[in-house]
Amino acid sequence: MDETDQAMIAALRRDGRASFSDLAGQLGLARATVTARMERLMARGEIQGFTVVTRGDLTAMPVRGLMMIAIEGRGTERIMARLSGLPEVTAVHSTNGRWDLIAEIGTRTLEELDGVLMKVRGFDGVSASETSLLLSTRRAGRR
Repeated sequence: MDETDQAMIAALRRDGRASFSDLAGQLGLARATVTARMERLMARGEIQGFTVVTRGDLTAMPVRGLMMIAIEGRGTERIMARLSGLPEVTAVHSTNGRWDLIAEIGTRTLEELDGVLMKVRGFDGVSASETSLLLSTRRAGRR
């Protein structure tokens, strides 16, 4: 991915609904060039998809947090499967360093969040955890 591809992706992060003509104008490229590059980025899997975040996405589960989880032994796959089965868990990420997994959690109340944290801490194989509440969210490249 070259600088032009990165600039195109940055422009899409600012406005995911920008037309190819708008992108071409912003980047000083021909519309055909933008079209060809977009097709190539999608075919190579650099762009995985497009999404919409609605106000309801944030207000339905206003209490959000990241739970970092340490796992003893080789139970990572089993714990990932259990986490993925919890409706409050919106994503599970494997990582390196001190923590083995990071779970994104969303609930309506702090009490519900506490219940989810207690449940996860009770999973066989979870040796430690640390949770940070998400206070505000800004999308990359947006104001």
